[in-house]
Amino acid sequence: MASSLVVLKFDTPDGADKGLEVAVGLQKQHLLELLDAATVIWPKGKKKPKTRHLGDSTCAAAWDGAFWGMLFGWIFFVPFLGAAMGAAVAALSAHFADYGIGRDFLEQVRSKVKEGTSALFLMVGQVTPDRVIEAFKAAPKFEVIASNLSKEQEEKLRAAFAH
Repeated sequence: MASSLVVLKFDTPDGADKGLEVAVGLQKQHLLELLDAATVIWPKGKKKPKTRHLGDSTCAAAWDGAFWGMLFGWIFFVPFLGAAMGAAVAALSAHFADYGIGRDFLEQVRSKVKEGTSALFLMVGQVTPDRVIEAFKAAPKFEVIASNLSKEQEEKLRAAFAH
């Protein structure tokens, strides 16, 4: 089954949860196949973000929680561990490359999800693009910051949500 990972960054800590509500609603209408999802919420005044994997009945085929744990660890916590982690970093890079998640993807997320923001990570299968885009326009303001889509697909997605 083909799947895509898309990361939406919201300017508020509660934006990711509101975006998730939109995604779950679209899944119930059979307009979006939500394979899995996770949120990162970074309240103001906190040194690190709070992550939540939603691999339950809201998702069609939940991914292993270890995938999300490794991804979030790589993005938000490995940079603080220093050079001693060199071999582990190389191994993680190779693991995520299998999912089409490269260093640029990780750096984009790391540089934009900061204190006072949130992010919604969506692993999606089949999508009815025009209806999904229209529904997400009603979500709190967000930015598409990373995906494992082709460059052309990602540019179309970013253009659709430039509001």
